[in-house]
Amino acid sequence: MKQFNLNLTAEFERDLKKYMSIKQLTRKADAIRMALAEIVSIHSQSSKSMDFRDLLGAGLKAPLNNRPTFKSDDDLWS
Repeated sequence: MKQFNLNLTAEFERDLKKYMSIKQLTRKADAIRMALAEIVSIHSQSSKSMDFRDLLGAGLKAPLNNRPTFKSDDDLWS
């Protein structure tokens, strides 16, 4: 399985805790996996093609990393 890194905003953290409570989950990683699986399942059952544009920009709510490990995306893959 590939690794997926996510920076959580306070708002996302609050919503994730609520989701974890509803689903009776104790680990954030499990909650995120389940939530993403639900989104994919809902979109894949639709007659429309999969379109995740409504999720675009959600990551922009996260704060920027002041000390990035890599200077650019190119450095990440070299």
